[in-house]
Amino acid sequence: MIRMTTLAVAAVLASSAPAYAAWNDPQQPFNVFGNTWYVGTKELSAILITSPQGHVLLDGAVPESAPLIEKNIRELGFKVEDVKLIVNSHAHIDHAGGIAALQRASGAVVAASAHGAQVLRDGTIGKDDPQYTAAKPDHFPKVAQVKTVRDGEVLKAGALSVTAHMTPGHTPGSTTWTWQSCDGAKCLDVVYADSVTAVSLGDYRFSGGKGAADVSTLFKASIDKIGALKCDVLLTTHPGASGIMEKLAAKTPLHNPFIDTGACRALAEGAQAKLAARIGSERGVKAVAAPPRH
Repeated sequence: MIRMTTLAVAAVLASSAPAYAAWNDPQQPFNVFGNTWYVGTKELSAILITSPQGHVLLDGAVPESAPLIEKNIRELGFKVEDVKLIVNSHAHIDHAGGIAALQRASGAVVAASAHGAQVLRDGTIGKDDPQYTAAKPDHFPKVAQVKTVRDGEVLKAGALSVTAHMTPGHTPGSTTWTWQSCDGAKCLDVVYADSVTAVSLGDYRFSGGKGAADVSTLFKASIDKIGALKCDVLLTTHPGASGIMEKLAAKTPLHNPFIDTGACRALAEGAQAKLAARIGSERGVKAVAAPPRH
C-alpha cells in the first residue's frame, strides 16, 4: 500500500478550504493514562493506543486534520507507519474525514461497523443518517478498504485488543470502543464513547414519521449500553462531551482526573434526559423541569 508523508497529504488537502476551520485548531498531544494518548485537534478527538508491536488509532477528525494527527503522533515519539489498525466511531466528516489519508500514510487496516464501513467506502452519508440533506450531503475522502466488525468483536493489533460495541442512534453505524490501558501493573478500562446527541438536519425525526424509522428505542438502548460498560476512563468523540480539555488542565503528577468510574454513567444519564426532551418535542409534549436534587 502506498504511504504518503505529512507534507504530501497536506498538499493534497490544501486545495479545499474547510468550512469548519475551528474543528481543525491544533492541540498539543498528551497522555491520558498508560499507553493511551490524545492526538486529535482541540475540538475533535483522535486517540492513539501504543505498544512495541504496533499502535491503534481511533478516528481521524476532518480531512485537513490528517497531517496534524500525524504530526502529533510523531511529536510523542511514535511513528505513523507503526499504526496497524484504525477504527472509526461514526462515519461523519468530523470523525472519518482524515481516515483515508491516515490509512495511506500508515498502511493500517481500517475497521468500522457494517453501516459505517459502507459509508466510509462511499465517502458520503445516506438518507438514513439523521444529518443527511439532499442539498448538501456529507462528503469526505473515500476509504479504499474497510474491514467490517460485529457487535462485541475484538480486534487485535500486535499486543493490543479493542472491542467494538454497536451503539446506533447518532448514526445508524455508531460504534463505541473499549480497551484496557496499563501503567505498569495498574490497568484500567477505557471507553471511547461515540456521540449520544440527537442531532439532525431537515425534518428528520428520531421518533419516526416523515420518511424516517422510529429509532428512539434503539437510541435509548445504546445510551444505556454505554452507561453500563466497565469504565474507569471515559473519552468521547468531541472533547467537550466529557470535559477532556478541562481534565487535562487539572491533571498533575499526583492526580489524574481522567480516572473517574462514574463518568460513563453520568454521560448516559445526561444523554437520556436530552433524548427524552428531543423525542417529547417531536411528539408535541412540553418538557417538564426535573425537581431539584437535595
